[in-house]
Amino acid sequence: MKKPAPATGESASSRIDARIAELGDWRGETLARMRQLIHQADPEVVETWKWMDTPVWEHHGILCTGESYKAKVKLTFAKGAALPDPAGLFNSSLDGNVRRAIDLQEGDAIDEEAFKALIQAAVALNTAGKAKGK
Repeated sequence: MKKPAPATGESASSRIDARIAELGDWRGETLARMRQLIHQADPEVVETWKWMDTPVWEHHGILCTGESYKAKVKLTFAKGAALPDPAGLFNSSLDGNVRRAIDLQEGDAIDEEAFKALIQAAVALNTAGKAKGK
């Protein structure tokens, strides 16, 4: 995959748009759909761009990242191990003490309502942590 050229002053949202367009296949479509679900679940989410060109969604801290690989799109939740996942969406990074991830491969479907609930739980966890830190 060709990495986008660094752009001075370019917004994170614009860089994510460029990444989606650059992928140009099912990975771009998947990343775009997951991005849309994140915004539906949390209209106050902030998009950032970190760690070697990785889209990141934040609300009082990191909610998740959206990485794209040759055969999958990976959504890694920064505090995933602390989140309820009754629908069993997490299918990767299950052995760690902090993070959990959802790996999506071509053709995979996701329970959109369960995913939005996961985003909302991540927001609640981050917000609760901020309130305690005051």
